[in-house]
Amino acid sequence: MIFNSFNFIVLFPLIFLLYYAIPAKYGKLRNMYLLLVSYLLYLQWKPVYALVLLAVTAVTYFAALLVVKTKRPKMVLTAGVLLALLPLAFFKYFNFINETVSDALSAVGLNCHLPGLNWAIPIGISFFTFQALGYLWDVYYKRQEAERDFLTYALFVSFFPSILSGPINKASLVIPQLKSLRPYFDYAKTVEGLKMLLWGMFMKVMVADRSALYVDMVLNGYTHYSGLSCLIASFLYTIQIYADFAGYSLMAIGVGKTLGFELTENFRRPYFAVSVTDFWHRWHISLSTWLKDYVYIPLGGSRCSKVRNYWNIFVTFLVSGIWHGANWTFIVWGCIHGVCQIIEKMLGQQKCKYGWLGKTVKILITFLIVNFAWLFFRMPTLTHACRVIGRIFDPSQPMTVFIAPLPTPPLIIFGVLILFAKDLRDEFFPNRLLMMNNSSVCMRWSTYIFLILCILALGVLGSDQFIYANF
Repeated sequence: MIFNSFNFIVLFPLIFLLYYAIPAKYGKLRNMYLLLVSYLLYLQWKPVYALVLLAVTAVTYFAALLVVKTKRPKMVLTAGVLLALLPLAFFKYFNFINETVSDALSAVGLNCHLPGLNWAIPIGISFFTFQALGYLWDVYYKRQEAERDFLTYALFVSFFPSILSGPINKASLVIPQLKSLRPYFDYAKTVEGLKMLLWGMFMKVMVADRSALYVDMVLNGYTHYSGLSCLIASFLYTIQIYADFAGYSLMAIGVGKTLGFELTENFRRPYFAVSVTDFWHRWHISLSTWLKDYVYIPLGGSRCSKVRNYWNIFVTFLVSGIWHGANWTFIVWGCIHGVCQIIEKMLGQQKCKYGWLGKTVKILITFLIVNFAWLFFRMPTLTHACRVIGRIFDPSQPMTVFIAPLPTPPLIIFGVLILFAKDLRDEFFPNRLLMMNNSSVCMRWSTYIFLILCILALGVLGSDQFIYANF
């Protein structure tokens, strides 16, 4: 269920009221209700794909039980991981592998091409698969007890706020909450969750979707626009993907809070990062934590030689690129981030302090590097990405800017400035109360009404799904 859809606005209050209509002492009944809601909402996308969700859930559930009982836990773990990854590999990577192998064989004079798949990818498959695999590995490493209640575990994997685009929650965070007796109603937590929902909605429809109007027009037809227009579009895409994904994550966490759950923080003002390494401590935190725990550390982490450590970093971000999509553009994007972090580590940038001026310069440099990498992430092929970059740096290009029809540009600037002001305050002046948390009732409600009016009157409503829902 897309949070900025009419269906969500209508259905969620009903889901919320029915949930709290169940007495708190019947915790298991509440969980069964949430599991039913989660699967019914998932069935809205494409009903048959609920079987994929159920299959991944069942495989990791039984594999975890066998891991703690068998004398060969590693063998069971390997089988469980491969079986759980099979749907992801089949739906998401079959065409990519097929085309890559066919191109390689064609280069040596052999024609062998299997028919491709035209099926849509099950929504959220990367997120719920990685969440389930994280649980299985935690059981294997004895960081998490194997859950014996299948319904509780199934709800952990399919919980509707986070199944679409994360965050990727750890079992040690969510399962104890599912098994505890949650209060009948927590007013303070509900209000906090609604504030997150409101701000996340503003980020999505007022910043991300309005920026997308310019970004899609220019980058989809970049041959018709100047290098400066392409550069501005690249900056706006950097803002768009942040507002889109962070907005979704904030809404997911907010919805969880209204139901009494604490979900994993996923963003912490990533464009104020002073290095690419710092960026990944702030961007998609649940994925970067997952990669650290289940890829980087098992490879040896930093407890090895420098060369091996650099290799571990590179492989980790190669996996990150592959996770994001079956395209060479994502692989290059992941490699750029990995190489930049290796260079930073070689130069000891994480230990350097340059004062406020140096920090500002480092923030700007990091932003430009991240912005450059996003062009590979955004464009459909490496060829298109390189052509856009070439157009931006081509000195023969006229220094003119394509301006979309009014009132789009002023509204884009308006939304971006509000987002920037809030992140700036949160980053450098965290002790100053935000308007939504102001002690004045009048100030708080004025802020709520202002954001709601911006969403309804100026936001781009009825837009497509969130960008990361595709991954």
